[in-house]
Amino acid sequence: MLQSLRVGMILLFSVGTWLEATGARAQTRDFDFYVLSLSWSPTFCASPDGARNREQCGTLRHYGLVVHGLWPQYERGYPQSCPTDQPQRVSSSLGRAYLDIMPSMGLIGHEWRKHGTCSGLSQGDYFSTIRAAFERVQLPTPLKRSARETRISPIELERQIIRANPDLSPQGVAVTCQAGKLDEVRICLTKDLQFRKCPEIDRNGCRQRLISVPPQN
Repeated sequence: MLQSLRVGMILLFSVGTWLEATGARAQTRDFDFYVLSLSWSPTFCASPDGARNREQCGTLRHYGLVVHGLWPQYERGYPQSCPTDQPQRVSSSLGRAYLDIMPSMGLIGHEWRKHGTCSGLSQGDYFSTIRAAFERVQLPTPLKRSARETRISPIELERQIIRANPDLSPQGVAVTCQAGKLDEVRICLTKDLQFRKCPEIDRNGCRQRLISVPPQN
């Protein structure tokens, strides 16, 4: 009886250790792909949150598409706020090198803590991967600097993004909207930043007939 109890306890400990180890792996590099989420800054800056964000919305520089984040994803769902031996805080010396594409230290810190910690990368490597992903995407005319509002269907905007990026699949990009305005462009990438399909992300795209693209002014 005592021997059976001892064996049972060893098995229980082994299973617990295995679950803990696999759980930790699932929360770091063991994800399926990235979502590069690009936010249309004029829409954000017209919102209550944007009105309070002086770094992004209170300057003379008028941003267009900026990086919201680079998110590790599973085929269904995603990890977040993973255990890491990296610092939770992003230093100014690192973060400020990315303000041209992520125009707020608050955003940079938040995205690292929620999503970057699940990438399995160091802070420096995570943010350099963000820049590489951003530079991988070519922007079509409606998403380049414009002084006037345009109206376009989400499907047509996705088509124009695909034409500018011929390797991108229609199932690998999603335009999202908020209150009838362009909100974000989400593009799915492999871990080595190749375009890939992502049905779950694509299904969550904007379904409105037309949306407005507010101007950068």
